[in-house]
Amino acid sequence: MGPLLLLTSTLLSSYFHAGRTVNTQKLFTIRDITLSIEPSINVTRNTNVTLRCKAVVSSSGQEALSREYTIYKDGNTVYTKTSSTSEDLLYPLSEARVSNTGKYKCKINIEGKNMTSGVKKLTVTGLSKPVLSLNKDMVSEGEEIKATCTADGETGSIFFYFYEDSKEIQEKQVNSNQAEAKLRITSVGIHKIHCAYTVLITPDSFKSEKSSAVIVSVKELPITPVLEIFPQSKIYEGDQLDFLCTVRNVPQHPEGKLYLSQGNQLLSSGDTKVNHSMVALAKDPGEFECRFEMGDVTKFVLKMVPVTELFSVPTFTMSPAEVFQKEDMTLTCKSESFASERLRREELTYTLDPPENLLTRKGPGVFHGKALQYDFNYTCVAQARGIVKHSETLTVRPKVSVSIPKISVVGKAVLGQPLKILCQSDSGSLPINYTLLREYDELSTTIVKQPFQQAFFTVTITKPDEITKYMCEAKNNHKEAPLSKRLNATVIVPLTHPIMTVIPNPEISEGDHLYLICGVAGTPPVTFKWYRVGYEQPLNTTTSNKNNTAYQVPKVSKQDSGTYYCEAFNHANNVVISDEVNIQVRLAFWKKVVIGAFCLLAVSVLVVVSVLCFISKRGKREAAAELSVKPSSPKSDDSLTVNLTHDTEVYKAATVRVNRAAVSVWSERPPEAANDEESSMVSKEPDVEYTEVVHPRPVDPARGAADHHDYGSVEYAELNSEHPETNHYRPEVNGHQELPAPVD
Repeated sequence: MGPLLLLTSTLLSSYFHAGRTVNTQKLFTIRDITLSIEPSINVTRNTNVTLRCKAVVSSSGQEALSREYTIYKDGNTVYTKTSSTSEDLLYPLSEARVSNTGKYKCKINIEGKNMTSGVKKLTVTGLSKPVLSLNKDMVSEGEEIKATCTADGETGSIFFYFYEDSKEIQEKQVNSNQAEAKLRITSVGIHKIHCAYTVLITPDSFKSEKSSAVIVSVKELPITPVLEIFPQSKIYEGDQLDFLCTVRNVPQHPEGKLYLSQGNQLLSSGDTKVNHSMVALAKDPGEFECRFEMGDVTKFVLKMVPVTELFSVPTFTMSPAEVFQKEDMTLTCKSESFASERLRREELTYTLDPPENLLTRKGPGVFHGKALQYDFNYTCVAQARGIVKHSETLTVRPKVSVSIPKISVVGKAVLGQPLKILCQSDSGSLPINYTLLREYDELSTTIVKQPFQQAFFTVTITKPDEITKYMCEAKNNHKEAPLSKRLNATVIVPLTHPIMTVIPNPEISEGDHLYLICGVAGTPPVTFKWYRVGYEQPLNTTTSNKNNTAYQVPKVSKQDSGTYYCEAFNHANNVVISDEVNIQVRLAFWKKVVIGAFCLLAVSVLVVVSVLCFISKRGKREAAAELSVKPSSPKSDDSLTVNLTHDTEVYKAATVRVNRAAVSVWSERPPEAANDEESSMVSKEPDVEYTEVVHPRPVDPARGAADHHDYGSVEYAELNSEHPETNHYRPEVNGHQELPAPVD
């Protein structure tokens, strides 16, 4: 048992130490916290309201946690409590007031862990009726009254208002439900006093109803100010005026003050009496005041002092009403009325201000001289018996005579179009009348009244030289109006229909230089443009001071063939277009020569080939004819004779003529003759030839010697092909046919 007890004591010593206990760690979490307002968030005055703060906390131990609750109103702490129980925190608002209105929230703090509830707004309505009390209900004017206004049961920041006959006379701000004010009522009579208050709850405010009215009677003080003025009879300008301002029925220890004033001007002041002296003037207001002030009490008396003018304020005039520089003028200064019973007209004098002027006095108040070249201000001063009166300032503005006007064209002068003309003078006082003339005949007038206004006229001219007929005159006075020079400007004549000329014409060959000349009638400079149909952009654009200009196309080719036209315009801004011109470019001459030579060469070659072909065919026919001539019954002792005649009727159109003589088939033909005959046959008759062949027959011994000359058969051989055929027939013997003689 000994070792067991020792082990147990050792283990216990690990948990306990002399004078100290080791606590185990507590585990917890704040799950939720909510704030509720009971019985409702909207209540009336005097309702008992409770704010309940409920927190849901989970922990691992059995010991209670220390909870710190805080209640906030509009962000400010209003209540704090620490609790070790899990019960809800209750914050009571007994007999709630309007001042309790606000936004509330609850916060819990457990060992450094915090959680805040959502915001709830409490609204309390209803204010108590204020109560007003006065320390006096009957006072003299200016006497002080103490007024007390109470808002029973209200708390917070309160504004109190005090009213006299519904007019607010004072305001007080306090943090209690009662306010005092010192009032002074200056007007005599019966007055009603009441009060009201407003509870300020940022950002809202709640105003109470009015208190019951309290009646106050105000008695008038017997204080009377007195104003005396000497002399008391009719007063003229320049007379001496004496004033005496006093006060009567003043208390034994007055704390007042006397004031003497004329209009807004304070003349003098004093405690019980005021004296003042001055010269009477008609221009000043004739109302004088004697005023006594004691605290809030004011007493005053007013008196009117009529002052008769000794003479009226002078009038200042100029004649003539309009004057030009360095012209004569007369200034007249005169008082229209004066008090003849007090003043003689001779006593009234007039002078000019400033005295440094170039005018000469011509009589009482009459001044004469030359107008200056600049504006000048004059004032007339009238004086008599120490009274000085000034007239209104007269500003003399000498007018400037208009200078010779200048006439000019605004913009461009285009023939047949509206032309704008400006007439203007370099100097001259306004208004100025400008008149446009045409050969001294008036056309129209323009009045220039403003500094930047100008005189414009619009006309239309039909001839270029017509523009020089226009002039203008300017006038601003009764004198003769100056006349301008004649209008001189370049008149732009619009362009006529252009004509485009083509050089060379009419034939254009490749390699030629083509010139397209465009000509118009009108005022240069003229801008010319050349176009080719089918192309949007111009071929060329140029501006010339002449009325015609050429566009050159060097060494034209077949591709330059087409339709061309030109366009022109000048400063008249009218665009004119010429008629279209069709240009065809022919072959160059050397190309024509080459083609002609080539054609001739081709024809020559064709002729030579044809001749050679004919000769070749002719030789073949002759060879065939030789082969086709044979005796039908040849004998060794007979001879074959072939005679050709042109009278053979077998086929008249195909006869062979050889120098009109019968030629033997076997005889040789000269080459020249053969060629001539072939040429003749080629040109005149077809290649058909017939040959008469006579074959001798054998002698019949029975017929005797007389029948020995018998004709054999005649064969015609057609030689118009390579294989001629031989036709045999017996020709008839008649008078038109001569048979050939027999061959021995």
